[in-house]
Amino acid sequence: MRVGIYGGSFNPVHFGHVGLAKWVIEHTDLDELWLLVSPNNPLKPAGILAPEQERLEAVREAIKNIPGLVASDFEFALPRPSYTANTLRALQKAYPQHEFTLVIGEDNIAIFDQWREYEYILNNFRIFVYPRASSRQTGGAASAEKGYKNIVFLADAPLFDISSTILRDRRR
Repeated sequence: MRVGIYGGSFNPVHFGHVGLAKWVIEHTDLDELWLLVSPNNPLKPAGILAPEQERLEAVREAIKNIPGLVASDFEFALPRPSYTANTLRALQKAYPQHEFTLVIGEDNIAIFDQWREYEYILNNFRIFVYPRASSRQTGGAASAEKGYKNIVFLADAPLFDISSTILRDRRR
C-alpha cells in the first residue's frame, strides 16, 4: 500500500489542510493519506500548541467522511521532539508492507537542509511538495532548483489562502 504522510501541528486544522489532503488522495498514486498530528514540532516555538488530543479529534472530525484520509496519532508515542526521520523509521518498522511518501509544503523544502537527517529522508522516501502562491509565478522554481530526484512538485494542486497562524491571530 502507498501511504502519504502529511504531518503537521494542525493548530487548528482548517479547510486548506483538508482541501489539500483531499486533492492529494484524488490526484496522486497514494492509496491513503495519513494526517499525522505532531505533538511537538522542533522548528516551531513552544507554548502555542493546543493539547494534542484536542488537535487529533479536530482532524478526525474534519476528515471523517473523506475516503482515503486517516487521522493519525502515531507520533504521540514517539520520543519528543518529533523528528521526521525518526517518525519515518518507526513507521517503516511498524508497517513494513507500506511504501511511505512524505507530503510537505514548499516552505519546508526551502529549509529542508535544516531538518535532522534530511539526507536520509531524501535517499529513502519520495517527497510530494505542494506549492505556495508565490511559486505559481515561477513554476515552482524554489523546489525544482534543489534538483532532488525523489521530489515531486504538485504543480496543479489548488492554493488555499488560509493558515493556522491567521486563524489563531483572528481568535486573539
